[in-house]
Amino acid sequence: MFGFKRQTAPALPLSDAVSRVAAGEILLLDVRDHAEVAQTGKAKGAVHIPLMRLPTMADPRHPDFDKRLTGDKPIAIYCASGARSGMAMNILQKLGYAETHNLGGLRDWMSAGGQVQR
Repeated sequence: MFGFKRQTAPALPLSDAVSRVAAGEILLLDVRDHAEVAQTGKAKGAVHIPLMRLPTMADPRHPDFDKRLTGDKPIAIYCASGARSGMAMNILQKLGYAETHNLGGLRDWMSAGGQVQR
């Protein structure tokens, strides 16, 4: 399930991310705080796990592990600007997730045609 060999995935263009999320080929992860999601909504189909909870919720050995993070799909991550999603990408890579992508911010997702749900 998890390969602990660190791999560097090529950059994923936002337009490709939007279509791959819609096709169910990639997991979309929102790492913003609850208040931010309540204020702006989130990308359609995104799993919301705040960055500070990610180390436990993404670790399959932890009781709070979120089973939606199965490790069998690439993970595309966004936040408000791209900084926290970069940190989240590092956390996931250290936990053994092989293919992770920093998409930047929610505005980047929207400018590439990604839908938002409130």
